Amino acid sequence: MGRFLILAVGALAMLASSICGASAQQMQRVQVGVLECRGGASIGFIVGSVTNLGCVLRADGMPEDRYIATVRKVGLDLGITQESALAWGVFAPVARLGPGDLSGNYVGAQGSATLGVGVGGNVLVGGSANSIALQPLSVQGQVGISIAAGLESLELRPGR
Repeated sequence: MGRFLILAVGALAMLASSICGASAQQMQRVQVGVLECRGGASIGFIVGSVTNLGCVLRADGMPEDRYIATVRKVGLDLGITQESALAWGVFAPVARLGPGDLSGNYVGAQGSATLGVGVGGNVLVGGSANSIALQPLSVQGQVGISIAAGLESLELRPGR
């Protein structure tokens, strides 16, 4: 149990440093919209999990841009969640993105805890030439029983 605690603390420290580093990089980028994702049940295993989400990018003056997301976590991830909802501010080097421009792979640190209703957060960087940053607007919300901390990857594909 001591190793899991050390892993969780280390992952949360990486999350904090990612937030600070991403905030510094964000100065070169503009917020182009908000990416909202929702998903169903997820079962976490000791070394990680995989969750599929439906996402939509909402940007002023633009039609909704839909994506399918696959979230992979590596690190401590124990428990079962019934549903998850996440929202990120999308920061890019340009003021407008075209349909499907968020497609790609993103990586970062994450941490969450749930007992009934829980919270978490993550900062991700990726997309075209790692030029897009996904900053948490608010905490992740989920329902279930779980604890997770570690590295996270997010794959976004155009949706319907």
